[in-house]
Amino acid sequence: MTNAQNTHTTVNEERQRLFRRVMVYVALTVVTLIMAFPIIWMVSVSLKPTVETFSLPPRLLPNSLYLDGYTRIFENPQFRRFLLNSYLLGIVVTILSLAIGTLAAFGFSRYRFFGDKAAKLFVITTQMVPSITLLIPFFGVIVWLRLYDTIWGLVLTYLTFALPYAVIMMNGYLDTIPRDFDEAATIDGCSPLGVLFRVLLPVAAPGLISTAVYTFLLSWNEFLFALALTRSVEMRTVPVGISMMVGEFGLKWDEMMAFSVIGSLPVLVLFMLVQRFVVSGLSAGGIKG
Repeated sequence: MTNAQNTHTTVNEERQRLFRRVMVYVALTVVTLIMAFPIIWMVSVSLKPTVETFSLPPRLLPNSLYLDGYTRIFENPQFRRFLLNSYLLGIVVTILSLAIGTLAAFGFSRYRFFGDKAAKLFVITTQMVPSITLLIPFFGVIVWLRLYDTIWGLVLTYLTFALPYAVIMMNGYLDTIPRDFDEAATIDGCSPLGVLFRVLLPVAAPGLISTAVYTFLLSWNEFLFALALTRSVEMRTVPVGISMMVGEFGLKWDEMMAFSVIGSLPVLVLFMLVQRFVVSGLSAGGIKG
């Protein structure tokens, strides 16, 4: 091939790479706009009076800043109670899932015992059962334990869904850490728990953070069991509280969307702060060492 042909081939390859790169960015932009539009519209409606929400043609930006929906939410003690319940549930379930799940994952990762494979398979299988099929059995168990309409009944219920994931996630992450770390710590006099807390967990920080974020999101967003296992208004959570705002003869869109924004804000802020750890934790947790 002559120099001219080589130059022409190189130019064509550069154009093809540039075209593929542009198409990737266009596709990512379209997908991002599609995913972000419901959030943008939710914020927009929360800043409008209900009458302006149904104006034609629709307007994304409000005519003026309208904060009455947010004011009524913060002044209502019931809505503050819903937020408190959701925060309490999310924090307690996250702490218990990390504590129990990390210890179980450490056992699966570092020790071999009779029935370990069957136990691990059972933990994985629990994630395949649709949660809706467990509603009635859970209701009977919670009533029998006299935990109906209590925060601890919801904690126990959410823990059964979050704990298997915590075990699977942390087990996958701990498997990626070389056993040389354990041997070096043991030679220095560490006990098995010392190896876990002093050596492995600092290295497994991304896995811990990603697991914590998932369990918190599960507790924060869950609706079905929070509705079925509670009766009093004082025990309702944010998702159930939003559904209670649908009235028989009308709906205050600005108030409901304001509460939705307030309920979504902790989740969005939490994910934005730790997204780097979540991505690295999820990718590493899916690799077997």
